[in-house]
Amino acid sequence: MNYLHVPRLALVLAILLAVFAAVPNLKAQEGSTGPMIHDEPGPAIPKSTNPEDEPVNQGGPLETMKVNVDVVNLFFNVKDKKGGLIPNLAKTDFEVLEDGKPQKIKYFSADANQPLTLGILIDSSLSQERVLQMEKEVGAAFLRSVLRPKDEAFVISFDVNVDLLQDFTSNTRELASALNRARINGGGGGGGIPGLGGGPVPTANPRGTLLYDAIYLASHDKLSHEVGRKAMIILTDGEDQGSQLTIKDAQEAAQKSDSIVYVLLCADRGFYGGFYAGDREMKKLAEETGGRVIDVGNKMDKMQAAFDQISNELRSQYNIGYTPTNNRRDGTYRKVQIKTKENYKVQARAGYYAISGGD
Repeated sequence: MNYLHVPRLALVLAILLAVFAAVPNLKAQEGSTGPMIHDEPGPAIPKSTNPEDEPVNQGGPLETMKVNVDVVNLFFNVKDKKGGLIPNLAKTDFEVLEDGKPQKIKYFSADANQPLTLGILIDSSLSQERVLQMEKEVGAAFLRSVLRPKDEAFVISFDVNVDLLQDFTSNTRELASALNRARINGGGGGGGIPGLGGGPVPTANPRGTLLYDAIYLASHDKLSHEVGRKAMIILTDGEDQGSQLTIKDAQEAAQKSDSIVYVLLCADRGFYGGFYAGDREMKKLAEETGGRVIDVGNKMDKMQAAFDQISNELRSQYNIGYTPTNNRRDGTYRKVQIKTKENYKVQARAGYYAISGGD
């Protein structure tokens, strides 16, 4: 045997072993059927001596509203012709129709103190470079003002990746810290597991703003597992580039999670050179889920006013529950309409997906 070839043989064997070791990871990536949430924990936050900064649910787990899975719950606002909120209406002031057929109202409440679950989605793509700091500051102030002892929120940022910056918590300091960790990210490579923050998501389109993926993940992976009042607030210009999923996928996930979607259009129009069109899909998403789009541009005062409006609406909701006369568990979409005796404007979701037989 020529012993001069032994080191070369050892090198070849080492390379082969490395290739075989990588095969399971490659298969795992190839088997990925959609975007995944990447948990990005933040730094430890020193314990505050200010009681207002402490987590509010110190006594135990948060109370949740338990309802029969066959009951349809609707959270909604009632407004006059000028957009002013109408309070103090009674159960007898409302009529509910499903696919045009009257429904018997089983539950009714106008209690503004029901627990609230919030998802904050913040766009950190290149187009948001001039408005991101404003979004962080006003968003943090909003959370400090709106969250109450039994409420919780989480924070997701999205750009070429989607990152869970903070999971469910009622601690506003942790939420503000999470918002502050959002950084402009225009790509430029990176490895790791495909999906939310861990590396390239396989796609035929160039990635830039995974807006639709972020909405789907926030709805399907986070909010769908919660009960009671749920809302998603998206700070974005509405432009998507490179998502694996479509706006239809995102909207359906939001509807199935029973979440109201508000979109604050933070659009630096100069970035697009006159070709901006991000508001169209966002308006449909918001209207279908019972929320709305508020155009704030790049103005601090407009964003503050928008958050004030959202806060007032979330704290002025009515809640109706009914058992549908169509009791088939067929997974179909049912249109819902809420009417008032005085013909006020009702801001509510347009419908819901019935439970399917396998659920």
